[in-house]
Amino acid sequence: MNDLVEDHSLLVSAVRDAGALAMQYFGTQPMAWQKKGGTPVSEADIAVNTLFRRQLAETRPDYGWLSEETEDDLTRLTRRRVWVVDPIDGTRAFLDGLPHFCHGVALVECGSPIMAALYNPALDEFYEASAGCGAKLNGSSIRVSARAEIAGCRMAAFAPLFRHPAWRESWPEMEIIQRDSVAYRIAMVANGSADAAFGLNSKNDWDLAAADLIVTEAGGIMSSHDGSTLEYNRKTPVQLSFLAAGPNLHAALKARVGHVKLDRRKSGQ
Repeated sequence: MNDLVEDHSLLVSAVRDAGALAMQYFGTQPMAWQKKGGTPVSEADIAVNTLFRRQLAETRPDYGWLSEETEDDLTRLTRRRVWVVDPIDGTRAFLDGLPHFCHGVALVECGSPIMAALYNPALDEFYEASAGCGAKLNGSSIRVSARAEIAGCRMAAFAPLFRHPAWRESWPEMEIIQRDSVAYRIAMVANGSADAAFGLNSKNDWDLAAADLIVTEAGGIMSSHDGSTLEYNRKTPVQLSFLAAGPNLHAALKARVGHVKLDRRKSGQ
C-alpha cells in the first residue's frame, strides 16, 4: 500500500509539472508537424513526454511504459503495472489556443486503471482518482449526473456522428458539447458538466485509461458502445469505441447503440 501512496504523490506532482511546462508553450505558436495518419504533434507534446519519462518511468523502472509520443516497447506486456500516458490530449485545441486540452496519466495494473490524473492547466482543472477512493476535481469529490433520458441530455461527442444515415432511427435533440480532447469530454461526465460521452471510432489506450477510472470512481460507467469492459495494456493498445455516462443513461444509450457492429481487427481482438 505504501508504494501506491508514493505512486500517487509521484503522479500528481508529474501531471502538475506537465501543466506548468505546457503553459510555457500555450499561445506561443510552438513548432508543430503532422504524424503518420495526419494527427498533429508539437514540440510541447515532446517536451511534456520527456518530463513524464523522467519523473515517472525513470523513478519506477520496474513499471511498463505506454505513451502516445514514445515508440511502443512490448516489454510492457510483462510488467504488472504500466504507466499509460497522453502528454497532451487535444493537441489541435492546444495549437489553436483553445483551453480544451489536458494531460492524462493512468497507472494500469493487470489491464485495469488503478490510479489516474487529468489536468487542464489552461482552466486549472485537476481531476484525480484512485480505485475504490472516489474521484475529485481540484480536491473536491465529484459525481456523474443522475440523468436517465437521452432526449435533452448534454452529450460530449462529435456532432456529425448522430446525423449518420445508418442509424435505425433519428436521435432526439441533445445539447452537443464538442471538445478536441476525448479524455476531457469524459472528465466532464465525471463532474456532471456533461451527461454522457460517446464515440464509435477507435481510440488508443492513452486517450481513455485515465478518464475511465475518473468517471467510474465518480459513479459512472465506462465501456465500449456495446457494454463490454475496456481492457488496457494489450498487445494492440486500441479500443474500438467508448461510452461513458451515469448508470441509467448508460443503460439507455447502450440499448440504442449496442447493436452496431465494428471491425474488431482494428483493435487486435
